[in-house]
Amino acid sequence: MKPAARVPAVAVLLAAAVAAAAVSGTAPAPALTLHRTVPLSAARLDHLQELDRVRLSRRVGVPEFGLLGMPGIYYTRVTLGNPPKQYSLQFDTGSNLMWLRCSPCTDCPLSAQLDASLYSPSNSSTSSNISCSDDFCKDALKTGHSICQASGTTSNQCGYSQAYAGETSTEGYYVSDVMHFDTVMENENESATVSSASVIFGCSNSLSGQVQTDGFMGFGKDAPSVILQLSSQGVSPKAFSHCLTSLDDGGGIVVLGEVVEPGIVFTPLVQSQPRYNLNMKSIAVNGQKVPINSSLFTTSKTQGTFVDSGAALAYFPDGVYDPVIKIVSAVPYSIRNYVMSGSRCFICSKRNVSSFPNVTLYFEGGAPMTVGPESYLLLKGGSARHQNEVILCIGFLRSKEIEGYEHTTVLGDLILHDKVFVYDLEKTRIGWVNYNCSLLSKTSVVVSSGSSMRHTPSYCSGLVAIVVAIIHSNIITL
Repeated sequence: MKPAARVPAVAVLLAAAVAAAAVSGTAPAPALTLHRTVPLSAARLDHLQELDRVRLSRRVGVPEFGLLGMPGIYYTRVTLGNPPKQYSLQFDTGSNLMWLRCSPCTDCPLSAQLDASLYSPSNSSTSSNISCSDDFCKDALKTGHSICQASGTTSNQCGYSQAYAGETSTEGYYVSDVMHFDTVMENENESATVSSASVIFGCSNSLSGQVQTDGFMGFGKDAPSVILQLSSQGVSPKAFSHCLTSLDDGGGIVVLGEVVEPGIVFTPLVQSQPRYNLNMKSIAVNGQKVPINSSLFTTSKTQGTFVDSGAALAYFPDGVYDPVIKIVSAVPYSIRNYVMSGSRCFICSKRNVSSFPNVTLYFEGGAPMTVGPESYLLLKGGSARHQNEVILCIGFLRSKEIEGYEHTTVLGDLILHDKVFVYDLEKTRIGWVNYNCSLLSKTSVVVSSGSSMRHTPSYCSGLVAIVVAIIHSNIITL
């Protein structure tokens, strides 16, 4: 694999102040632009399947999701330090730690996918080391996120060691530095400003495995997640939102705050689980409930449902997968179907995509999540027999394809894109609403408070501004 030429793309920097900010005077919440190394439409189904298998494969004593140098990840550009310098960090809702490759690093392979940069604490006037006596380090020790030498030793530096699936691991020490981001003033006529906040992250001086980015930015729901750090400083609410586009160049935005869009529905998070687990109750195809044993949806140590931006496809246990695929596959006889690499595929005319049904997942509280054929059908290629025919494959696979997740439902990028997704950690809930996320790369508007019925995402009792900027997307060629 090698990086293709840099392709200019329009991206969106979006900043919002939610109701809490309007009342308390908290600073408006910042946002980050997301890029995707390879969109779903540009990768082979079997490649995406292997990507998920390695990322999610369990290793003994490794609680987090995998981190792997393969196509398909979301990453964002983050500016740190003084003088400010930009770094590319992988975005993932499945882990909590933020870390960067640091200089000097005796064992940190440089990325062959993106332009790699090493963070140097000595070159930033705002950088400082975290000691073992720091409250952050003491709290991190309790959760296993930090390491300290025995008392009486010369080193008092707060260290960390993190192993991921896929034979990737990182270790180093914690530092604190300033993160810079764009925000918008309350008056819609005022221009965007740059604000900053101190964040604590890992400075990696040892890294095994191939990693495409300069580091990793975990948006999990537990400490030391960046979202919790910023919330504790009053920089953002205890919530974040993302909108992932299905456009060929991939990408999207993540807002450090709660997006409020008309029609959004919420369901509670399962608080006893470390990931973003939800209680799924049933599934319907074209409005008809699919007969599934409800016990298959029960959350436990070995089963349940969770959402993760780091997974590309969607996975269901056999007892869920079989009846759903059977009904989805009941299409007109003019559409030929077969099984390839464990996935149900179809040969049909492009105009026949509308013949496939909607699949709706229902969660606790009756919250529906509808996935249309334009989302769950992936283009495999063109038919060798007829020029106007295409090969489409369902992006739903069996959970047993991933070791350790045989009874688990995993909802990945295939399910999440073209939806505004809200992770409300304050109220321990997740919400979503269908939205054409590609509009966020083509629209420049300001929505003031009270204008909740505009066609762009509105942000309740606060302000919203979308600032369009030119960035570069890195597309990886296979």
